[in-house]
Amino acid sequence: MNILYAALLGLVQGVAEFLPISSSGHLALLENILGAGGLAELDSSAFFNIMLHLATLVAVMVAYWRDIRDMILEVGDMGYDLVHRNGLSAQGRPARKLIYMLIAATLPLFIIVPFNDAIERLNTIPWFIGAALILTGTLLYIADRLPRGRKTVEDMTVVDALVIGLAQGLATIPGLSRSGTTISAGMGRGLKRTFAVRFSFLMSLLSVTGAVILQVFDVLETGLDTAMLPAYAVGMIVAGVTGYFSIRLLQKIVSKGRFGGFAYYCWFAGLVSILIWFRLSA
Repeated sequence: MNILYAALLGLVQGVAEFLPISSSGHLALLENILGAGGLAELDSSAFFNIMLHLATLVAVMVAYWRDIRDMILEVGDMGYDLVHRNGLSAQGRPARKLIYMLIAATLPLFIIVPFNDAIERLNTIPWFIGAALILTGTLLYIADRLPRGRKTVEDMTVVDALVIGLAQGLATIPGLSRSGTTISAGMGRGLKRTFAVRFSFLMSLLSVTGAVILQVFDVLETGLDTAMLPAYAVGMIVAGVTGYFSIRLLQKIVSKGRFGGFAYYCWFAGLVSILIWFRLSA
């Protein structure tokens, strides 16, 4: 049964990580409300969390391989310019500008690190997660009704990147969707909708990599249960495949101006979560 649970967690991770409905919130609710023993065993595994995050990283890299290729090549050009003292200006170099903006957007995460333990404890409070899902829905509803922005990477400012990065930091709270919060922040700063999605997912490469590195230390402390490897592999494959298609789906939905439709789901899921929790705790 653990393989089935792993596939379920992988499905939730792959869909909810990229669609703006909060993967952390849904995974925590599955553990706290459903109370499945095998599910809790998997969800509490630091190594399994690493595998799921690596799967979502692969999904982003496949979906945005051209951007990643261009940035890798640009890093080489930056090294050349540095050696030959040509300067590191991003003027007329969109890939270089994108690198700078992604770095700036990652900086606010360092503010969140000291509060990581407190944020982790919120995973055990289903009513709080439900309330955060309702807040996510509200953000999506508001963002979808903002005037359409026109900014792309060439027009983006450091302030834009920092605001989106701060939104990403706040989205470490379970129930707040990382993609939904950051895309909404990008729309609020006037980014073109399709670019807001693109920037949000590319930004996840740095943040998720950082999270994986931190979780590696947990694995070194707790050890690895090799008997669970088949379940881990299944969960990772499901998360990666569903993650890729979720990215493509969100790109189409946002481009058609239907981003706010996810708000109704988040409101429904949040309200149901709160009602179930109160019923179970009564």
